[in-house]
Order: sequence, then structure tokens, then C-alpha cells
Amino acid sequence: MEPIDKKQRSKKGSDKRVAEVFHTFKRLSEEGAEEDKLFRKIKSRYKTLADHEKGELFRILMENIEVSKEEIAHLLEDLSRCGADDPNWLKLLSKLRGRAYSPRLNIFRKISRSPGGLKFLLDFRGDLLSLQRFSKISLRPLDADIILLFEVWFQDGFLYLEEITLESSYRQVELIKDSDLVHPMTNIEEMGQRLGEDRRCFALYHRLIPYEPIIFIEVALTRGIAKHIVEIIEMDKPQTPKGEADTAIFYSINNTQNGLTGLGLGKMLIGQVVDYLRKENEQIKNFSTLSPLPGFWENYLQLILEGRDESFALKRKDVPSYFARRQMGKLMEIAGVKKGKTRAFSRALLTILSEEEWKEKEELKKILHQPLVKIAYHYISQEKNPQNRPLNPVTNFHLANGASVSQKNVNFLANPSSKGLTESCGIMVNYIYTSSWLSQIRRSFRWFDKLEVRGIFSRRQ
Repeated sequence: MEPIDKKQRSKKGSDKRVAEVFHTFKRLSEEGAEEDKLFRKIKSRYKTLADHEKGELFRILMENIEVSKEEIAHLLEDLSRCGADDPNWLKLLSKLRGRAYSPRLNIFRKISRSPGGLKFLLDFRGDLLSLQRFSKISLRPLDADIILLFEVWFQDGFLYLEEITLESSYRQVELIKDSDLVHPMTNIEEMGQRLGEDRRCFALYHRLIPYEPIIFIEVALTRGIAKHIVEIIEMDKPQTPKGEADTAIFYSINNTQNGLTGLGLGKMLIGQVVDYLRKENEQIKNFSTLSPLPGFWENYLQLILEGRDESFALKRKDVPSYFARRQMGKLMEIAGVKKGKTRAFSRALLTILSEEEWKEKEELKKILHQPLVKIAYHYISQEKNPQNRPLNPVTNFHLANGASVSQKNVNFLANPSSKGLTESCGIMVNYIYTSSWLSQIRRSFRWFDKLEVRGIFSRRQ
């Protein structure tokens, strides 16, 4: 009996913690509420919640702080009785908009006005998006309220762009170094190697969160499109001779705030940097990424070779068609697998690609080069998620932004590091941004040309 009692006490404690946070949220909706004081309570109590408790809080907020059917039923009836030219139509419609206004949005608006409130809401939405993936109920109505608020807060007047240079504060440089999850660095000297004449870094900041960037991008100015990451980040690689760079390579884009997912700020940042670099140097004509392909091995090709291919367009039986018969025989011989059909070959390929040593063997590299490039391009161009968007998140990000990609932009062993091999068999991709794309960005963000630029920008203009 004791374990059951313990479990019941634990559940009661959990329910109590969630209820306390919920009731503090609710008190914030009242007229004349002490906004800053209540927000501090919400913030401190929310921190103590476990993930499952946060999920329960989101559900309760969504279901219990909402407009009731009774509040708008009579207005809907009156509207349905209005004729086409009824003078009351506009008045009733205005009343309906007022009554249907989300009471949660009013709470979030109050929080955003408190010191630290906007950062709290960013983290709050980040948690919501993370938990939504595993939730049995849709949290979209709650998310929609926060997005409406963010669309006001994250635009012209609140955002500014700054170039991070060797002259920037140590804190800024260190924060960028610690936040780069695409190509992680072990020390500040590595970050210093990514700043200079042909290595640039641009960060987007919010005036209410000036101590950390909300998103940043690292750029290499090269001659031609770089196809291997070692050309860019290896310390002993020579820099592009001055005046010879004609291409800007975006090789690391990091969103430091998960709560901003889906707001299009990455697209806007790329557009701003393209615009600035074109104005600064007329020789820069080409704009491309050198992007990782996370999940290509661990979450895709490996699963297919193991026979767990139900979710994919590519099936295990299709994999041999990417190889010549002689290549298949050689791979099975190297892997020590007896000759056979699809399963035997898949087992051989799985054995070889599961070990990093293959990258050092010229014969294996020659055999694997074209098949892996073709399979990777199939993954990029054909594999879709349930929303019919590219399955790979990086591909989805760039193609949704307006970039283009073809098979010739898929680069074999472009990142031969352990991380690169584990994520994508070393594959990296150039997503191409054309100059005409910039005019599309200007139409998407009406305030594009009004964004304030700071730091070294002001010295160059």
C-alpha cells in the first residue's frame, strides 16, 4: 500500500503546483491586477513544473480561459438575422470581434509588458512547441494567441541587426560561440577564426533582450561556391585573397529562441545580410548555403536498411537500384556478407556506413559517392512530412524561404567529422539564393528597409 500512497501524494502535489500557476494566470486577467508582482509569481512557479505538468497547464489555460458559447450566442443569432443592407451589420460585427477576443491574449499582453516578460513568453512557447509533438490534444489555439502577440513585438522598431566582429564585446563573441549548434566550437579562439575580412557574423537582437541574439548567421566570402566545410572552418586554411571573393556562403544559421519558430525571422535575416553584402561589395554575385543534412543517416537511411521503411517513399527493396551489380558484390565482400538479395546487401551497406572508417578508404569512397548523393537528393526532394513539406527540417527551412536545390548541389563527404558522418554520412547541401529572391523578401516584410543596423555597419555606410 505504501507505494500507492506515495504515488497518490505525488499526484496531489503535482496537481497543486499546476493549479497554483493557473490561478495566478487567471488573477492576471482581472482589472487592476498587480501585473509585475503576479508575473514574478508565475515565473518562479512555472520554473518548478516538470514537463508533464507544463503540458497539463497548457491544456487548462486553453480550456478554462476562453470565450464561452453563451457569451457570443445571441450576437451570432442577431447577425444571422441581418439582411444584406442591414445598418446593424457592422455594429454587430464589431461587437462580436470584441466579445470573441481571446482572454488569454490579454494575459500574455500584460506579461510582455513586465520586465523579463517577453523572454518568459519565448521560453513558454518553446516549451509548448516541444510538448505539442507528444500531446494527444492540439495546443494550437494557445499557440495562436502567442503568435499574434509576437507578430507585434518582433518587427520594425523592436529589432536591430548587428555585425559581430573582433571588436565586439567578449560577452557577445562568447555567446555566439556557445550558441553555434551547427558547427560547435571548443574555445574562443575558434570563434575568432570565424571573424575577419572574409569571415563574417551577423546577429538579430530585440531591444528588450539586448544581452543575447535571437538569431545569428555566419558567412564566408569565397571564390566560387564552397562545397566542403573544411574549406571554411579549418584554422590552417588560407583565406580568400582580398578582392577575389564573388560568393557569400551561409554556413551556420542558429535560432537561439525556440519560441520564435515559424515567424520567418531566419528568412528576414538572410535577406538583410544578402542586401548588405551586395551593397558593400558589388563583386559578391552568388549567395548559397553550405548546410548540414541532419537525420539523413540516423533517422532515414539507417532505418530503411534495417527494414523500418513504412514511413518513407524509399523502401529497402529500392536501395540496390542505386548501385551497379559489381558495386553491390564488392560492398558485400568488404562487409563479409555472403552474396544474396536485398536483405543481404542492405546488411552489408548498414555494416559499412555504421563505422567511420569507410571515409578513409578510397575504394569505398569511389563506390559510395554517386549512390549516396542520389539517395540524399531523393531524401531532399521526395520525402515529405504529414503536412506535405520536406521531411528534413533544414531543407524545409530553405525551400520555404525561396531557395532552390538540385542534385549537383549535394556534396559527398563535405563534412567528414564524427558529427557529420553520424548525422548525414558526411553529406552537405548548397541551397541557392538568387538575387531576384531579395525582392520577394521585401514584399514579405514591409519594414525590411527600415530595420536599424548597428555596430560596424554604421562605420561602413
